Amino acid sequence: MDVDLIFRIAAVGILVSVLNQVLARSGREEQATMVTLAGLVVVLMMVVQQISELFQLVEDLFDL
Repeated sequence: MDVDLIFRIAAVGILVSVLNQVLARSGREEQATMVTLAGLVVVLMMVVQQISELFQLVEDLFDL
């Protein structure tokens, strides 16, 4: 696993949490929820890409 991936996920988490707090305190709870969901989707896409690369590596390793 690449350490850069962990830092990118942490950066997305920090950004989403700050935006969530700002939007929630300004009375826009719906937008805060949407920002949280968008951050979750972004992180899931990063993780799914890494899992796909892992499966491709295992497949190449065992000549499947």
